Amino acid sequence: MKRISVFGLGYVGAVTAACLADAGHRVIGVDVNTAKVEMLESGRAPVLEPGLDDLIAGARKAGRLDATCDAFAAVSESEISFICVGTPSLPNGRLDLRILERVCEEIGCALRSKKEFHWIVVRSTMLPGTARALVIPRIEMFSQKRAGVDFAVCANPEFTREGSAVADFLYPAMTVLGADDPAHLLPLREIYEGHLEDVFATSLNVAEMVKYVCNAFHALKVTFANEVGALCGHLDVDEREVMKIFLSDSKLNISTAYLTPGFAFGGSCLPKDLSALTYRAKQLDLDLPLMRAVLPSNQAHLERAVNAVLATKRRRIGVLGLSFKPGTDDLRDSPMVQLIKRLLAEGRTVQVWDRDVSLGHLVGSNRQFIEEEVPHIGALLSTDLEHVINTSEVVVISSNSAEVRDCLAARKPAPRVIDLQALRGHSPSDDAPPAFETRQDLGVSEPAARSSFEVTA
Repeated sequence: MKRISVFGLGYVGAVTAACLADAGHRVIGVDVNTAKVEMLESGRAPVLEPGLDDLIAGARKAGRLDATCDAFAAVSESEISFICVGTPSLPNGRLDLRILERVCEEIGCALRSKKEFHWIVVRSTMLPGTARALVIPRIEMFSQKRAGVDFAVCANPEFTREGSAVADFLYPAMTVLGADDPAHLLPLREIYEGHLEDVFATSLNVAEMVKYVCNAFHALKVTFANEVGALCGHLDVDEREVMKIFLSDSKLNISTAYLTPGFAFGGSCLPKDLSALTYRAKQLDLDLPLMRAVLPSNQAHLERAVNAVLATKRRRIGVLGLSFKPGTDDLRDSPMVQLIKRLLAEGRTVQVWDRDVSLGHLVGSNRQFIEEEVPHIGALLSTDLEHVINTSEVVVISSNSAEVRDCLAARKPAPRVIDLQALRGHSPSDDAPPAFETRQDLGVSEPAARSSFEVTA
């Protein structure tokens, strides 16, 4: 049994406090709103949520749940403090973190006179970096103690929905625990021991980001379905039947396919079909902002790749991969072709290697595309991978094959590498690529945290 204080008795906090108390822990709810405290003390839920009243009444009767406005007493009487306060949006979209700041100050003040090690677990939704930049410094300032020595800060984002929050807490799709020191997660693992198969232990920043990625994807799904429905309605197509068939595909549609950050998409299907749909919608005077934004977003990702190469300030560029995806010789609407065109326009010298592409074997629309888009592609193509790598100052790779890895590892000193399958966003105003750590698989170096782009030096 853990002694736990829960700061904030809104939807997240009240459900967290009630469920933890129901699981057998000793819980103290904390809120500045006396009405919420009085309701919980009387065995009633401070928010309307199915099943919550019964949980709170049962926990109160068992003597495992209390509520107070006294933050100092709550911290003193607990070993773990969960922060569940709101982080609402300001008119400009920025998060309002004033309540979070105040709670950190209260916890910090209470810790000043506490001798035992204390855990602070943030369930409030906050952007990556907030725990390190705000929560930890604030608590350190007001407690005059050190994170990792006297207290630990962990992240445990909530994935509950109003109306089913109790069920979501008790039977979560996943539980995410974040800390910069894995040892600090031990008490949280004990709390969630009934859901160990669903627990993901990670860093503070990753834990904070996962919550936003989930919500952004949920919003994306709703919007996509609504735009499909709107377009089907205008085309006199049964949208329910369309989506029923669409949802039956668990190999590509409802799956992990296409959800790994990498380079821009291309080929003869996706760009063409998106263009056709958005053009037809325009003819119908139907605005589909999401679908209309996909191609510009894809183009922006390609621009980030161009900027990453240009930011190296190097002139001899080796490009490994020309087709729109590995394992094919299809060059139609290949983002690699577009990347090469941009680099040539910027005055860079480019050499290209692709095991699957040979101009002598290209026919039909595939050959026509190259002749129209990059008519001098033959002069850029090389069949000698080792020569391309050894004579290039920067190597851009679209496929991290064993052959490519071996050749890169063999070159000494290692060239600067831009891996488009993990390409890190790079602003054209930046003067230098990101910082790097040793990368074992390529024998070169890699950023400490892989984002959507990866540049190595």
